[in-house]
Amino acid sequence: MRIRPVGTNALLLDCDGPDQVEAWRAELWRRRAAGELTAVEIVPAARTVLLDGVPDPARAAALVAGWTPRPAADAGPTDEVEVPVRYDGADLPAVAAHWGVDVPEVVARLTGTEFRVAFCGFAPGFAYLTGLPAEWAVPRLPTPRARVPAGSVALAGPYAGIYPGASPGGWLLVGRTDLSLFDVRADPPARLTPGTRVRLVAG
Repeated sequence: MRIRPVGTNALLLDCDGPDQVEAWRAELWRRRAAGELTAVEIVPAARTVLLDGVPDPARAAALVAGWTPRPAADAGPTDEVEVPVRYDGADLPAVAAHWGVDVPEVVARLTGTEFRVAFCGFAPGFAYLTGLPAEWAVPRLPTPRARVPAGSVALAGPYAGIYPGASPGGWLLVGRTDLSLFDVRADPPARLTPGTRVRLVAG
């Protein structure tokens, strides 16, 4: 892991991969809750963790450099959200063909996977879910759809995701849910936040 300054009040942790990102995210959130770290925002991404709003970046960097996070699998229990999904997506046959299985097996694999929110982005409330084996990664559509309905459950690369609102998108659609994923009046507004465990149950 490498620590780099960003601007005047932020640090960026360059990590080796999503497991190290999740381990550092959990460690930094824990340290902040314990009063050992001051940062307004701790934001994980695919291979980085941003600490923003850090009053003394040099001191914070020295502290972080001396910490060893627990492995992601040992970070402790987190909330689990069950997302009821109707598996009727237009791209289910394409996913089945890519995986070399039939559609019922695709559904079985997705419902049997424990996902975890790695990071959020693209749109408010859009969570990138990890948990699929690397060999199940699927390509995006060559041409994105102009409009993907809200609640669409989709796959792209190694990730699963759920569109919180209607938007363009090039992910492969496998189903849809009625669960509300983003509400500006809620605290937090996003239903799925980094570290949350997710089950895409049939329903």
